[in-house]
Amino acid sequence: MGAATDGSEIVKLSKEHAELRPVAEAVQTLAKLAAERAELDEMASDPDMAAMVRDEIQALDDRLPILEHELALMLAPKDRDENASAILEVRAGTGGDEAALFAGDLFRMYQRYAALQGWKVEVDSVSEGEMGGYKEIIASVTGDGVFGRWKFESGVHRVQRVPATEAQGRIHTSAATVAVLPEAEDVEIEINDSDLRIDTYRSSGAGGQHVNKTDSAVRITHLPTGVVVTSSEKSQHQNRARAMKNLKARLYDMQREALDTARSDARKGQVGSGDRSERIRTYNFPQGRVTDHRINLTLYNLARVMEGDALDDIIKPLIAEDQAARLATLEDGYA
Repeated sequence: MGAATDGSEIVKLSKEHAELRPVAEAVQTLAKLAAERAELDEMASDPDMAAMVRDEIQALDDRLPILEHELALMLAPKDRDENASAILEVRAGTGGDEAALFAGDLFRMYQRYAALQGWKVEVDSVSEGEMGGYKEIIASVTGDGVFGRWKFESGVHRVQRVPATEAQGRIHTSAATVAVLPEAEDVEIEINDSDLRIDTYRSSGAGGQHVNKTDSAVRITHLPTGVVVTSSEKSQHQNRARAMKNLKARLYDMQREALDTARSDARKGQVGSGDRSERIRTYNFPQGRVTDHRINLTLYNLARVMEGDALDDIIKPLIAEDQAARLATLEDGYA
């Protein structure tokens, strides 16, 4: 790193160093403890010392397998975008106004969780529902490890509850879709200006003084793929930058999906295939229950999950399941 002069190269090396340092430290710790264990064995061969070192030997024997397992996880194949920031997209699905309200609840859950993690959330594009909530909302979430934490959130989220618009008190089932895309770096995606059609238009609003009276909203169409992105905040300059960032994320995600398809046989046993048509979770409000269908996990703390406080109670088991699958892949490779 000290020999590098190019800014982008320094950033790249810094990231690589940050990823390798914990592995190197874990290896050094294991080597040190293994040496201590050998010394204790020698001491235990002396009858006068055996009783004194017995507890230390047991403590090391308990600790070493744990450290070895942690190191194995570090060495297992990782998602290259584990530490990336992300684009979060939440859309109302089946269920009309109630689906839009649920999409709003989901976005608030993620927004609250992001705040607890110290991540920054910036809304790039929003289409509000007639009764509240969102038909669609897209936001950039910036922070260390956003994609790694949220990558298993992509899919169909189903809600069972009595809608505010339901006079008879009947339980309805609605759905919203969530997509989490890793934010692509400039070096990863190259886009030719000739492949873009950029349109500006007037943002819609709720009325009053905040209605946008200039054509500041931006729509960018990537002609080779047909991907369309928009940004509709107040500044046209910011909208164009945000739309380009979202376009890069979507094109990068398409590349990832193509690669994942090629690796589908290896991924069959893993959670979160990334198929956004897959129903991944059900939120049952009458019973205060949330169920993640991929790992058959059911919790009865729905209120805290929706507040973002207990979302980790679902995220961490999903990550653990994925780590176990990656570790199994590594062990199969050694075998």
